Amino acid sequence: MQAASHNVKKIALELGGKNPNIVFADADFTTAVDQALNAVFFHAGQVCSAGSRLLVEESIHDAFVEALVERTKRIKLGNGFDESTQCGPLISEEHRAKVEQYVEIGQKEGATLAVGGQRPDVPELQDGFFYLPTIFTNCTSDMRIVQEEVFGPVLTVETFQSKEEAVKLANNTIYGLAGAVWTEDLDKAEFVAAHLRLGTVWINDFHPYFAQAPWGGYKQSGIGRELGHEGMAEYTEVKHIYRNKQPEAIQWFK
Repeated sequence: MQAASHNVKKIALELGGKNPNIVFADADFTTAVDQALNAVFFHAGQVCSAGSRLLVEESIHDAFVEALVERTKRIKLGNGFDESTQCGPLISEEHRAKVEQYVEIGQKEGATLAVGGQRPDVPELQDGFFYLPTIFTNCTSDMRIVQEEVFGPVLTVETFQSKEEAVKLANNTIYGLAGAVWTEDLDKAEFVAAHLRLGTVWINDFHPYFAQAPWGGYKQSGIGRELGHEGMAEYTEVKHIYRNKQPEAIQWFK
């Protein structure tokens, strides 16, 4: 943005995110658990729209976390060319060190490490930049691991008791890229979706992208849009042309 300012170039910026994944008690439990895993651990969390903030209704929190942890332990790390691999490495040694630093920060902040939080000890993974899928519970919105983009396989879990509280927690971030809400109550889903300050909101899904739909964020997740008609408009300049079919003298300056 600074580089473009000296000659006023038009730009669009698609930046980072700290994306909420909101699960209500009336959601399809098994599907929501499965999608929560995919939301955060797909590409080892190296996705701008990763669902790295899980907000679970308090009444199902314990059961939901238990199911998440049990399945997270079974995620197979490995080479991306191996068809049995479910989660690959991080992009570099430097980035893995950054992820490890955030895990340390989370523990110091008082979050509970439920699973992961270290490099794998499997011999064949020692030459890659692998890191175990990690889940933190007992998280609060003032923690750095909740507010800052880790861009790795790290999930934070918070709880809420009402749709209003869920919206408040989800919006409590400098980012506003994407997020999801899981519920069988359409009215509740529409309420939450309408009040989330996000460029994209998925209802009962996570990570679907469409060429026909605009993509971009609010707040510090960027400006402008990609994809869809709005994305095409980013490459156009509007011109106004007026034609008077019956011109006549004004006679102001007689």
